[in-house]
Amino acid sequence: MPLDTITPFTPFASLAGGILIGLSAVFVMLLFGRIAGISGITTGALPAGRDDWIWRLAFILGLVAAPLLVVAVTGGPVTQTVPSNLVAMGIAGLLVGFGTITGSGCTSGHGVCGLARLSGRSLVAVLIFMAFAAGTVFVLRHLV
Repeated sequence: MPLDTITPFTPFASLAGGILIGLSAVFVMLLFGRIAGISGITTGALPAGRDDWIWRLAFILGLVAAPLLVVAVTGGPVTQTVPSNLVAMGIAGLLVGFGTITGSGCTSGHGVCGLARLSGRSLVAVLIFMAFAAGTVFVLRHLV
């Protein structure tokens, strides 16, 4: 495998990102009494007539604005780390959407918040997520 396809190890950036994700989960729970699961936040933002759609929309806009803030602060571009094949990305998005519906949540809801609450259901979901992620990486790196 060529070295340029390996994701570089970034311990400090990864630690900072993990801390920010954890803090956002804590603040969503403290301020709104809700789990900071992205799929639940997103689906709960629509339709806009719900009582709590404004904070959900603000959370989503924050996710979109974060890379723009990084560019503004660092002056450098945000590196794309996902494939540029739009068809594959569309299929992957549909599969992820199906998985979040089937699993009643996503990696942020189950992995960050559910495991922190010692949820057995979240543990099973995360084990399934990780098994499929490992299988996907193996297939893409060794069989395709």
